[in-house]
Amino acid sequence: MRIVCIGGGPAGLYFALLMKKENPAHHITVVERNKPYDTFGWGVVFSDATMENMRRWDPPTCEEIEQSFSHWDDIELRFKGRRIRSGGHGFVGIGRKRLLNILQARCEALGVELQFEAEVDSDLAFPDADLIIAADGINSRTRTLYAEQFKPDIVTRPNRFIWLGTHKLFDAFTFDFRRTEHGWFQAHIYKFDAKTTTFIVECPETVWRAHGLDTADQEASVAFCERLFAESLEGERLMTNARHLRGSAWLNFQRVTCEHWWLRNANGAHVVLMGDAVHTAHFAIGSGTKLALEDAIELVRQFRQHGDTPDRIPAVLAQFQELRRVETLRIQNAAWNAMEWFEACGTRYCDQLEPEQFMYSMLTRSQRISHENLRLRDRTWLEGYEQWLAEHARRAAGVETEPAAAPVAPVPPMFTPYRARSVLLKNRVVVSPMAQYSAVDGIAGDYHLVHLGARAMGGAGLVFAEMTAPSPEARITPGCPGLWNDVQMQAWQRIVHWVHEHTDARIAMQLGHSGAKGSTRRAWDGEDRPLPDDGSEPNWPLVSASTQQYLPGVSHPAREITRTEMDAVRDEFVAATVRAAAAGFDWMELHCAHGYLLSSFISPLTNQRTDAYGGSLENRLRYPLEVFAAMRAVWPDHLPMSVRISAHDWVEGGITPADAVEIARAFKVAGADLIDCSSGQVSKRQKPTYGRMFQTPFADRIRQEAGIATIAVGAISEADHVNSIIAAGRADLCAVARPHLANPAWTLTEAARIGYTAIAWPNPYRSAKPQLEAGFAREKAQSGRP
Repeated sequence: MRIVCIGGGPAGLYFALLMKKENPAHHITVVERNKPYDTFGWGVVFSDATMENMRRWDPPTCEEIEQSFSHWDDIELRFKGRRIRSGGHGFVGIGRKRLLNILQARCEALGVELQFEAEVDSDLAFPDADLIIAADGINSRTRTLYAEQFKPDIVTRPNRFIWLGTHKLFDAFTFDFRRTEHGWFQAHIYKFDAKTTTFIVECPETVWRAHGLDTADQEASVAFCERLFAESLEGERLMTNARHLRGSAWLNFQRVTCEHWWLRNANGAHVVLMGDAVHTAHFAIGSGTKLALEDAIELVRQFRQHGDTPDRIPAVLAQFQELRRVETLRIQNAAWNAMEWFEACGTRYCDQLEPEQFMYSMLTRSQRISHENLRLRDRTWLEGYEQWLAEHARRAAGVETEPAAAPVAPVPPMFTPYRARSVLLKNRVVVSPMAQYSAVDGIAGDYHLVHLGARAMGGAGLVFAEMTAPSPEARITPGCPGLWNDVQMQAWQRIVHWVHEHTDARIAMQLGHSGAKGSTRRAWDGEDRPLPDDGSEPNWPLVSASTQQYLPGVSHPAREITRTEMDAVRDEFVAATVRAAAAGFDWMELHCAHGYLLSSFISPLTNQRTDAYGGSLENRLRYPLEVFAAMRAVWPDHLPMSVRISAHDWVEGGITPADAVEIARAFKVAGADLIDCSSGQVSKRQKPTYGRMFQTPFADRIRQEAGIATIAVGAISEADHVNSIIAAGRADLCAVARPHLANPAWTLTEAARIGYTAIAWPNPYRSAKPQLEAGFAREKAQSGRP
């Protein structure tokens, strides 16, 4: 085959040499705009997995690269006058110029033709080519030329960064944070050869402009960075090799993804994008070069498997795209998380977190590194942090501990205490409110006693009752519990008394009004479907902030609630709150999420009112805040109240995470102690981005920016998840739902799984504790895990 690689970066060069090695009969040309053995950039970072992959495919190249590597295990944080170091991270770096020189020399040795100082305006300039590799970088002309076919999605991020170098050598991958009068700057620093270090300086656009860097030339920008990071530079200078750029050397990162990766051009040649031309990964996790090299490996692998003749190209490219898309999205998602962390750290973490917790948050920013993964990397550091966090939590909760006669094992973050007003929780695990649809006439019966009692015995610190209605018309289904009369209150009182007598868990009531989502069948009979018209269980009229039909053409229409009715509903919430206090609940939560009545006021998707309760977010919050304030006034002052909100509607024009911060601030002013951060379920048009802990970022943002404690919910299913969330300060509590349906003793089970034996079991169950712990210990030993 005749193959042309447009662009002499890592993707194009490595593909060329591997393909030539596979079949020397191929005629392969690499066309590069720069001069021979000339390139721009400082150091690039590899992972051990990428190097192992390269070693299998071309040992000579791998060996030469390894000889030029700088290797380090440690990450060091320089922050607020402190230096904190964690080991076991295993990075390798090499100068970009050195890497490309090695690849260029290997190409020449194998017989690849290299053409330098050659501009390529179009892939059509190579009429004899069978295959064209468009590895022409982030500003790919090829991608632009065929934008309609490749369908690129290019997102320009808000932070500014400048890529510099220095002869000051650092022995760890160093992150240096500096506060100025206008905000925070951070430097990403890593050595890549025996005399040079990469030094990337980053800051928000507002901070960049406030310092006049938008009008500064490169020389002035470098001088500014030298002054800012003088303490770390210790007299060394910063250097730029971006003189080829016009104007400022400060850039905005661009995230590139493409819907399609390849096509056939007018000459009949197949054109495939590779490297930064088709996908980019933020430097916060250093994976751009990794993606480029592994693109090259996978494409060669596919030619090996399918055949390397022109007729096999379509099958090869189709499979290449399918396989690489999955891996690329995984890396890009991790890079996106890391990038967003650095973009937001100045407003969200730098001022709020102490250095110890800031370090943990930074290390786990991509969500690829979990709590137990950190233990594998550096047990000593993590256990030291766990001890710090546990002591910090005990002090905050007002829990005194007697000095231990001997060293004790660190307490995992999920098992640290938490206090809200007078209520002390023994740990950070919450049994989430889960609708059971098993009440009769709104009365919680024996089923609820067994359901909630079992979970209270299962080790969680707080157990929530399901959403309970303050009136018959506030129910979702006829099977929902209520608190509109004293019989219901007495039924709840029996359950609360049992939990208090037999467990050390606390129990919470959640009150909510179904609004437009009411008068429906139980979930197993047809979720969100109206009650049948056979009269067995009559439907009831529905109200909402504005006239709506939750399921168009299916749900019963809800009419706009009147001001008089709003007063009546508020009073029903107040009466139910008084009954909840009389029943002995430890905690109250108001449900303002998921499209129910109070949520329908908050979301612009469901609130089209033209009175004082519609329009701006301030107006839309007015009624939910009225209800909350009225409840807070009658709920005992020493007991906490939380509010569940939908922090993201996942629909264009709906509530956004930025709105959620303002919502949380408003409820905080009204007296809320925590925000329970859910999302969605307001509109069937929603398009959530699911994944493990997918709603935790909402809790994180609200906690840091609104300055109120939060409960994280959603796809939290392992102790590792809870420990990571609590340790990083992303939330104060973690609500676990479905795993608690499957296993009422989920908390006790997860403690045994991670080897935490200091947790107390209910006395009647204690004989099972050592057996469960021994079973998990054997399983761990057999797997070879430490």
